[in-house]
Amino acid sequence: MKITFIGATRMVTGSCYLIQTKDINVLIDCGLFQGTKDDKQKNGKCFPFNPSEIQYLLLTHAHLDHSGLIPKLTKEGFTGKILATSATVDLCRVMLLDSAHIQEYDTAWENKKRIRAGKTLLTPLYTVKEANDSLAYFQGVRYNEIISLGHGIKVRFQDAGHILGSAIIELWFGGDTGEKKLVLSGDLGQKNLPLVKDPTPIEEGDYVLIESTYGNRRHKGIQETTDEIIQAVTESLKKGGNVVIPAFAVGRSQDILYILNQMSREGKVNPFQIFMDSPMAIQATRITLKHLECLDKETLELLEKGQLPGRSLTLKFTESVEDSKAINMVKSGAVIIAASGMCDGGRILHHLKHNLWRSECSVIFVGYQARGTLGRRIVEGAKKVDIFGEEIAVKARIYTIGGLSAHADQFGLIQWLGQFQKKPRRIFVTHGEEETALGFAESIKKQLNIDAYAPMCMEEVEI
Repeated sequence: MKITFIGATRMVTGSCYLIQTKDINVLIDCGLFQGTKDDKQKNGKCFPFNPSEIQYLLLTHAHLDHSGLIPKLTKEGFTGKILATSATVDLCRVMLLDSAHIQEYDTAWENKKRIRAGKTLLTPLYTVKEANDSLAYFQGVRYNEIISLGHGIKVRFQDAGHILGSAIIELWFGGDTGEKKLVLSGDLGQKNLPLVKDPTPIEEGDYVLIESTYGNRRHKGIQETTDEIIQAVTESLKKGGNVVIPAFAVGRSQDILYILNQMSREGKVNPFQIFMDSPMAIQATRITLKHLECLDKETLELLEKGQLPGRSLTLKFTESVEDSKAINMVKSGAVIIAASGMCDGGRILHHLKHNLWRSECSVIFVGYQARGTLGRRIVEGAKKVDIFGEEIAVKARIYTIGGLSAHADQFGLIQWLGQFQKKPRRIFVTHGEEETALGFAESIKKQLNIDAYAPMCMEEVEI
């Protein structure tokens, strides 16, 4: 078997790995590159393989850095099966269409300038129709079910505890020396997060691909994180400002709602109003409530008791553009949750434009901020930022709360690897910035005494 590391190699986004045997070609993830302009330009390049020769795409979860190039893949000839958990399939129906809408909108905006400049017009990466067409290839699977792909290949999806429907993929393949097993962690969640279950322990595997987004740091505990959010929210509301939370529509938005609801139930905050300003986050929340099989025991108990939402919360879902704009008239007493989580686009930009320059307001970052994004610049201490061509002063108080990250930290990743009853032959470290991935590989060697390596882009490895 040969693995070609196509994306998320010494960088965080663009997850994509090609697995080939003499009889079958299997793709793991097909994600967008996000972050800098140079990173995003990779999305328009030809795939380094023939899409029509791929029989299966195994999708770890719905986040766009793992799924966002699927419409391009099907547009360019893929006609195989896309296997993913049922929750991931439902989320992709929302996320890929939303991504396509953004591709069309951004291209139309750029082409207006190109027409005036006499330049060649651009075409979107993919259209809404092409995204919708790609959905026909999806097939939902259940956790913990072994599926034969033929040619001696078997696969099983296990809960990764990252977002709703996220999966660890176990892949068995035959060889001259007998059956071998490859384990792909996907994005591993941390233990004790709201809503979703903890990552499934895996006890055996000959080779492992593991993510390393936070492979160089430790997160704060969930209780300390909750206390920080309470402090950030109460301080801002006392000052007469608003709280703006850039959050990924799938995962973090639902976690934030859960924690704010918990604060309300326990009487830790005075009454306030929450605006969930993201049509996709609203749909994702509805999908979350549909897939009870993915939720942890505590969440299910609260739903059964009717304790979601709490009494002191006023929760408003804003789907229309008009409702979104109306939020900007609210000068105090509001918690505004909007995407994108990295402030790379979407409605969050409008809310930052109206609140970032106000010292009585605060911005709470609860997720990873990739290099080149507006969120990263704000977190790193920028005094002024450009939003829609206007210079905006950064005077709001900025909070970075890593304890709510959907990714396991270094301790959690090492702990998960430590559950293997027999040491894997080799571990491949992916999905982390170069310094982090290389450093985490060294940590694995020192702490677990297992060969670990961070592959380069387009590197091929025979196993």
